[in-house]
Amino acid sequence: MKELRHLNLSDAGFSGSIPHPLGNLSKLISLKLSSDYSLSAKNLWWLTSLPSLHYLHMSYVNLSMASHDWVHVMNMSPSLVELSLFDYGLSYISPTLSSVNFTSLRVLDLCGNNFNSTIPNWIANISSLVSLHLSYNNFHGEVPYQFSQLPNLEVLGLGSTDDNLRVDWSEFLEGSWRKLKILYLSFSQLHGGIPNSIWKMTSLESLSLSFSENITGSIPRAITKLINLERLSLDGYKMHAVIPDWLYELKNLKHLTLIYCMLTGPIPEALGGLFSLQILSLRGNQLNGTIPTTLGQLSNLYLLDLSDNSLTGNVSESVFENLTKLSFENLLAMKNDQKINHVLSYGGARSSYYKENLLVSVKGQMLEYTKTISLVTCIDISRNNLSGEIPEGLIGLLGLRALNLFGNHLTGKIPDEIGKLTLLESLDFSENQLSGIIPLSMSNLTFLSCLNLSFNNLWGEIPSGNQLQTFQDPSIYMGNNRLCGPLLLDKCASDETPPGPGDLEEDEEEDEIRWFYSGLGPGFAVGFGTLCGILVLKRSWRIVYYHFYDEMKDRLFY
Repeated sequence: MKELRHLNLSDAGFSGSIPHPLGNLSKLISLKLSSDYSLSAKNLWWLTSLPSLHYLHMSYVNLSMASHDWVHVMNMSPSLVELSLFDYGLSYISPTLSSVNFTSLRVLDLCGNNFNSTIPNWIANISSLVSLHLSYNNFHGEVPYQFSQLPNLEVLGLGSTDDNLRVDWSEFLEGSWRKLKILYLSFSQLHGGIPNSIWKMTSLESLSLSFSENITGSIPRAITKLINLERLSLDGYKMHAVIPDWLYELKNLKHLTLIYCMLTGPIPEALGGLFSLQILSLRGNQLNGTIPTTLGQLSNLYLLDLSDNSLTGNVSESVFENLTKLSFENLLAMKNDQKINHVLSYGGARSSYYKENLLVSVKGQMLEYTKTISLVTCIDISRNNLSGEIPEGLIGLLGLRALNLFGNHLTGKIPDEIGKLTLLESLDFSENQLSGIIPLSMSNLTFLSCLNLSFNNLWGEIPSGNQLQTFQDPSIYMGNNRLCGPLLLDKCASDETPPGPGDLEEDEEEDEIRWFYSGLGPGFAVGFGTLCGILVLKRSWRIVYYHFYDEMKDRLFY
């Protein structure tokens, strides 16, 4: 065991205190002890006995009792390359260090702890840093402008600090930032708008300023000089403006999210020129006009969210020609089952410096996706003013997992072949004006876990079988007064108790008696009328008849 170089006990089910004799494994290069909050450490001094340690991961370990001296312990481990103490227990970080010995440290991840202080300046002296994560803490005050001088820094995460962390753009962008690829400042205090000097971050690939306090203004056109930009997330940015059509100049853009940005006007047709785009989310704005057909050119798109706007137009093959034919034929990412996950990430073989994340409305709730973003193929155009029929072209999107069209004015029937979307997990057509029966093919949606067809004009019997039998909530069908089925108050004719053999025999006898008496009157009238007609029209028969009548009378009475 003394020759052991790599030890990974993460998520192995261990609990209790980490044993100090691990410090006897003096040749360890990599140590991973991440847990589910079941492990703890009274102190970390035993780590100083591991002179060759390069990679230390102790995320989700309770380090509250080691909080006051952990910095000094790590500072005595100059061989450390990656240090991850993500989430749990650390509440103190030394404001100063007499000397900084982190000469090899490339990755420092301290996210999700309870630091309630300013960011120490000594971190800005770790010149070897490539990735620095300080998000989800309680840091306050100004972001050290010295970070811009870190010569190797590629990833900087300072977001989600309860809006206590302030960024002075004028100082922040004074540095070179030549190598910075990822900048995450979401949920921070960014006063004013994005300055034109943003172009200085020439290597930037991902910019996230979502829901930052007090950030306003329009997007500067200087951002188009960031030719390597792949992700632009400005959710909550109070623009009060239209979407600039020059965004199409960001040819490498893969993710564009402008959620709740107070955007107005139409969606620019020029967005159809972002051929690398995989995610387009414009939810919660005041956009109007029709959905441009040019979006159908986005063959890599796997998530389209235009919900909560004021979009209008007739949802038909002619209006949505490129999007619904995909062309619907062009949106290949939605036509095929996404079995390979493509995540925007950076880092070595042992850890990722940064991973993409995204909030998506799926299955009736907001869900956050990280590792499986590209597997979430979704179209959400709910809560608009769209009209017309559901385009048949949607059936060609065989890779679709979520389809939300609720809260519009859609008419016509649900496509008969909707059962071909076999990967669907969430389907919501509620609050429209759809009519007709629920297609039997819907029972083929074996992955479906969220269904809502309420408040339409659907009629007939609710299909049963396969996955549809698992839905026991009648509210998903409510508001369709002509629907019937076991879940509803209105039972279908086929739901009534079938008659037994004895009941059938009684019914047959009653029918015979009823038919006998009902035929007596008409039979008498027809027979009597025929006789009278003959006697009136044929003289010879009349003479014979009366002669026969007189003879019968004589026999009976005389």
